[in-house]
Amino acid sequence: EVQLVESGGGSVPAGGSLRLSCAASGFTFDDYAIGWFRQAPGKEREGVSCISSDGRTPYYADSVKGRFTISRDNDSPTVYLQMNSLKPGDTALYLCAAVRHYYCSPIPVYEYWGQGTQGTVSS
Repeated sequence: EVQLVESGGGSVPAGGSLRLSCAASGFTFDDYAIGWFRQAPGKEREGVSCISSDGRTPYYADSVKGRFTISRDNDSPTVYLQMNSLKPGDTALYLCAAVRHYYCSPIPVYEYWGQGTQGTVSS
């Protein structure tokens, strides 16, 4: 059974940090790029960051560049998203997803999705 399980969300004040984890099982992790997405109430799901299947090539949305860092451990197998200097606008449900490509893909192409972990940033 394919599973992606997110954890690490919580409530922090503006300027704080959260470290999200995405634990994978049930598929050949090394063959998949992994993306982090977020969805706030009333807004469309947006891509935040993703990392290539070999972990060498990250991507960041402009809104998080310089504040978020993505990494992966193919032995675990887990993908991490370190989020620093958080802003109230970062408040959202954060989801990870997997696509069997080397690198990031458009949202509809992602094959497997987790249920998400909530991150809330207070002003």
